[in-house]
Amino acid sequence: MEPFNIKVGFGEHEVTLTILPAKEGYYLILYFGGIIGAVKLDVDGEFWEQVPDGEIVPGDLPLYEPDLNAERLNFVLCEHTVDSIGEEIMSALRD
Repeated sequence: MEPFNIKVGFGEHEVTLTILPAKEGYYLILYFGGIIGAVKLDVDGEFWEQVPDGEIVPGDLPLYEPDLNAERLNFVLCEHTVDSIGEEIMSALRD
């Protein structure tokens, strides 16, 4: 499967993320060219969960490094953003 972009709300803003399906069964989340994490469906296939950082295989991709001086949002993964990302992934897969 090819990478695709999604948009999610983050506070009062909207953030574009690149989603890269991984052969390990999860989806890598890229922000400004770096991996900020990964998500997957739980065992029951009902809820989205964050993949622990130690289980992510980044390959040749760099990890995202926040830059507080840059003109971009300091996006972080949390339960709410993981759910939003999962919903957008499901929507993109249905299209």
